[in-house]
Amino acid sequence: MTQDVGPGGLTHVDATGAARMVDVSAKTESARRAVASGKVYVSAAVVEALRGDGVPKGDALAVARIAGIMGAKRTPDLVPLCHPIAITGVKVNLEVVDDAVLIEAVVKTTDRTGVEMEALTAVSVAGLALIDMVKAIDPAAVLSDVRVETKDGGKTGHWERP
Repeated sequence: MTQDVGPGGLTHVDATGAARMVDVSAKTESARRAVASGKVYVSAAVVEALRGDGVPKGDALAVARIAGIMGAKRTPDLVPLCHPIAITGVKVNLEVVDDAVLIEAVVKTTDRTGVEMEALTAVSVAGLALIDMVKAIDPAAVLSDVRVETKDGGKTGHWERP
């Protein structure tokens, strides 16, 4: 099966430039995994609260973790042209460091297309939830550096950020 490819080799547009969802029906199901990361830069007061008695709204790290997992599951509802796939696992890790909270999401599937967008969405939603939880202490918190670190599976196999 061949698919028409849009201008510049873009797969999410057809030869006329119209948006389309890529047909993955001919692809083989395989184990796939993606890891994404990001960080939320926060003030020293937020770091102190997260390492100590917590923030006024509650357990900010737990809320961010759950939000990230939910975000991964809802990616096709948020990102146009993203395939709904059977996610088999999502893990969201948060680590408080001196000036930020580091976020890492690991997403797995056994399906016809990868989970990079799900991992990126998990990190983004976790970061946004964290900002919502700490904004009373630090309204200047910033979500930054959201990116794919590694991906495995499918036709292209292993890829790692250089």
